[in-house]
Amino acid sequence: MFLTRLVRFSVLGIVILITYFLGARAQAITVTGAGSGFAAPIYEAWSAASEKKTGVAVNYQNVGSSAGENQVLVGTVDFGASDIPMKTEQLELNKMFQFPTVMGGVVPVVNLAGIKADELVLSGDIIADIYMGTITMWDDARIKALNPHIVLPHQEIAPIYRADGSGTTFVFTSYLAESSARWKQKQGVGASVGWPCGMGARGNDGVAAAIQNVDGAIGYIEYAYARHNHLTTIQLRNRFGINVVASLKSFSDAVKYADWKAATHFVIDVLKTSGKNAWPIVSATYVLVPLPMRDRQRDIAVQKFFEWGFKNGDRIVSNLDYVALPKTLKKNIIESWKRGE
Repeated sequence: MFLTRLVRFSVLGIVILITYFLGARAQAITVTGAGSGFAAPIYEAWSAASEKKTGVAVNYQNVGSSAGENQVLVGTVDFGASDIPMKTEQLELNKMFQFPTVMGGVVPVVNLAGIKADELVLSGDIIADIYMGTITMWDDARIKALNPHIVLPHQEIAPIYRADGSGTTFVFTSYLAESSARWKQKQGVGASVGWPCGMGARGNDGVAAAIQNVDGAIGYIEYAYARHNHLTTIQLRNRFGINVVASLKSFSDAVKYADWKAATHFVIDVLKTSGKNAWPIVSATYVLVPLPMRDRQRDIAVQKFFEWGFKNGDRIVSNLDYVALPKTLKKNIIESWKRGE
């Protein structure tokens, strides 16, 4: 009798456990995102940390900002990620809601024998002339003038650029256009531009690999990728004539002067920051989601994921060397999203 009752309770317990786990699995949902390589480390880390709490898993495809924007427009992903903010008329035409998630730095990196990280100093106008083919040797007089403390090799410069449509390229060329009137007039700003010289590589990972494999190379990359790949970063002379090292602090010095109240659709430009010790190439990365919702269950899951990231993900943000948005701004974003604005 006792044994029979024990078997009944055991079977009942197993049924309850199976029902519980099936219910939990039924509630879980996987959403898809695609786009920005600049933002990929954040969304991947947020997803890993938030899935158990929210029941939302994120399958993120690091395909570049241009592809991410295109995929959300045609509805093949639940959200698109881009470092290139969409203009107001495009947002209204395509019925999209746009918001920033984090801010971070783009950094020039080099492969020069004998040069240590953060030892070489360059400026925006010099980098523009390197990518235009005007400055071709590392011991050029203008580079030497900024670096009297180091011996520069008589070596040809090998510029590396992104071959795919890239938000990182958009941010980098925006900086070059701010630094050089000649660059602004001839090459301009964009996810892809006509590079007068150099070699292209696809994605942040491709640029990192190319720089490591080419002696005399210079390239530009998102800071987290530079640190992860142990690339040789440089100092940049900012608009105040101060030589600045790329770091979370110098990125934060750029962000803290941002005027979010004047931002339209939460778009901000901090390339002309008032921070005297600020890194000069800092930008926000953005997310695009459809409004009104196309698939209510999936779109609410996307909203739940980013709401979790905004409330609980700041430590992850700083650990990956990005800058978190102000709390009031994050609150305004979520409230506007829920109102369908």
